[in-house]
Amino acid sequence: MCTAVAQRGGGWLFGRNLDLECGFSEQVTRVPRRVPLRFFAEAEQAEHFAMLGMAAREPRFPLFAEAVNEAGLCAAGLNFPLSARYTPAREEGWHNIAPHEFIPWLLGQCRTADEAERLLLRTRIVAQPFGARPVPPLHWLVADGRRTLAVEPRAGGLRVYEDAAGVLTNEPPFEFQRENLRRYLNLTPYFPPDRFGAGLDPNGQGMGAIGLPGDCSPSSRFVRAAFYVKNSVGAAGKYAAVSQFFHLLGSVEMVRGGVRTAGGACDVTRYSCCIDPRGVYYLRTYGNSRIRAWRMQTEGEALVQDDPYSEEDVLFAD
Repeated sequence: MCTAVAQRGGGWLFGRNLDLECGFSEQVTRVPRRVPLRFFAEAEQAEHFAMLGMAAREPRFPLFAEAVNEAGLCAAGLNFPLSARYTPAREEGWHNIAPHEFIPWLLGQCRTADEAERLLLRTRIVAQPFGARPVPPLHWLVADGRRTLAVEPRAGGLRVYEDAAGVLTNEPPFEFQRENLRRYLNLTPYFPPDRFGAGLDPNGQGMGAIGLPGDCSPSSRFVRAAFYVKNSVGAAGKYAAVSQFFHLLGSVEMVRGGVRTAGGACDVTRYSCCIDPRGVYYLRTYGNSRIRAWRMQTEGEALVQDDPYSEEDVLFAD
């Protein structure tokens, strides 16, 4: 289970919680412009936009979970196990992309969400694995500073939705998630009035948001994240916006032991990331809540991968 968010206002930020019961050998990954990107059906990109994000440990190809390119376009893949439908084989007259190729192929050549949408409407997602890895069932959030798109491979082809909420979780499909928001149009961060005229005041702060779902299901996380994206208020300071973004992601994170898989394993937020589209990737992990950061690398001919995991470091004030 995962939650991805695009937030605007005073600049904009993109990021996600990666929720899993186990890791995928994830590495902070920088892809300079001249790293050759070879796709199973599309033409090789010998030169492309530089990219930065989190990917599986793999020197041959950037298997991104999320990333940003040097033009500021961002994308994240999220689990979509029940509804993802891929084309079984490549189709003539279409761009043919494997699920693991989606992010580097798109970010390698598109500057904006508009460009991405035009390209995706001519694209098929093909059930093609990477080596011995299984084909992952995914859908994607794609965003720039102006638009956010939810992209879902369904029966009949790829569907591209305008995502005004700026949020994507997992199942059910985006159409349900958007329709489900109608049930929560009454939610407000403000102090509620006495609509009964009974001379009663609320007995605590936050009562305007009674009904905001608090469980960890994908549809509840979608509503909760959308509420905080809409109502989040920034503050002054060099990294205040980044800090606020991580607090927003914290509202939908998994606490170890709070969610169990069907096999009994703990589903946890392995990491949370915040992407500054100007080329900085901020990260904190379940085991280290200190925010760390990596910058985009534009020059080079090989992937650069860094292990993001370390123990919690505590700053003693005495």
